[in-house]
Amino acid sequence: MTTSPDAPTVLPATARALEHLLAAAQAEHRLPSVVAGVVRGGRLVWTGAAGTAVDEAAGERPPSATGTQYRIGSITKTFVAAGVMRCAEDGLVGLDDPVGRHLVELGTDGVGALTVGQLLGQASGLQAETDGPWWERTAGEGWDRLRELLGPGALRHRAGVRFHYSNVGYGVLGELLGRLRGAAWDEVVAEQFLRPLGMDRTTTRPQAPAAQGFAVHPWADAVLPEPEHDAGAMAPAGQLWSTVADLARWAGVVADGAGVLRRESAEAMREPQVVDDARGAAWGAGYGLGLQLWNTGGRRFAGHSGSMPGFVAMLRVDVETSDAVLALTNSTTGFGDLPVRLLTAFTDAEPAAPRPWRPQAVDADVLELLGPWYWGPAPLVLRAGRDGSLELSGLTGRARASRFARDAATGAWRGLDEYYAGEVLRPVRGADGSVSHLDLASFRLTRTPYDPDADVPGGVDPGGWRP
Repeated sequence: MTTSPDAPTVLPATARALEHLLAAAQAEHRLPSVVAGVVRGGRLVWTGAAGTAVDEAAGERPPSATGTQYRIGSITKTFVAAGVMRCAEDGLVGLDDPVGRHLVELGTDGVGALTVGQLLGQASGLQAETDGPWWERTAGEGWDRLRELLGPGALRHRAGVRFHYSNVGYGVLGELLGRLRGAAWDEVVAEQFLRPLGMDRTTTRPQAPAAQGFAVHPWADAVLPEPEHDAGAMAPAGQLWSTVADLARWAGVVADGAGVLRRESAEAMREPQVVDDARGAAWGAGYGLGLQLWNTGGRRFAGHSGSMPGFVAMLRVDVETSDAVLALTNSTTGFGDLPVRLLTAFTDAEPAAPRPWRPQAVDADVLELLGPWYWGPAPLVLRAGRDGSLELSGLTGRARASRFARDAATGAWRGLDEYYAGEVLRPVRGADGSVSHLDLASFRLTRTPYDPDADVPGGVDPGGWRP
């Protein structure tokens, strides 16, 4: 086992359990090599490696859990998406902009009419793969050639209505990112993310030590080297190579922006755009703005898988705790559910410590809003969030709920999530200056059920409550 120099380590018993899971997966799935890591508090707390990596320069050698490069496939999409979100932060593009507004050669209908947000969220309906040769195994061509393929026939579904994974869409987004910044997409990613985060082992082509990708024969213990090449205009869909150590830093961007992306942008990337509604199965997966999302028993995870010939990768972050798992292998068929098993074993053995409670300052005009309220006869409660928000929830069971942030200009509160996202919560004061009731999206929240003095729409029966 190896760890980053300044990181705490897991308990010895936890390390042994994780190492066993890794070794068992390497044997069960017949992986030439596999490396993995677990992140807590923004640092690698455990790394492991199994098998034998092969690279042309060094030949066979044990893989380094932190130093050996593997191709990360579609995890590349998260970097492109973050770059587009930075453009949105800087006012260069809007998520509702038709992509043809910025790539004028695409026109104003067809592919050109797809919005940037639809492309980011895999909701564009654009074809999954390019026409012609298998792009992942053949040398790529430039944007002009990809653009020629983006005619009316490239649209497989009506935009915005279903999840349809499109590598082609990220080829388009890579060109958009480069066009908006006046540089190649990978140069933008390096400038805005890789260098500031110290991810100096994340590159578009392999740099030694780097694992050779293999296909493992399905019925024999034999391997076949897979090709590696520059994917050209399709590179934004899966070109990057990286290490466990570098991806541990990128997990922080998924969690909270890590200082290179605004926190609200990271939160927007984790907001579901579409669900993966597989036939005959309850859905537990979806897609945000460049991130895969998983919902396991109410527990939310975000990140991305990656697959290219010879390689499979996974980055998965627990949204609540920011604990993360990383796994990389140089086998086309991959490692099954190893990442989930590693993260579950770690968090079961060493649960994340709860955030310590501390008193906090609360404004007087916020204090008077807190406590029980009633939506008709249904009891609700307003609490003060530790981030300055108000949190509305049911007092005795499930109810319409939301968090609200104060609008500095008006003093009203605007919904951040769930049912009342975007709606306004406005305290209404009586003649004596005290809060009479709350106006919420036309509803009246009162201190007693159907308070007759609170201007309840439709009035309150003058006979009052009765047996």
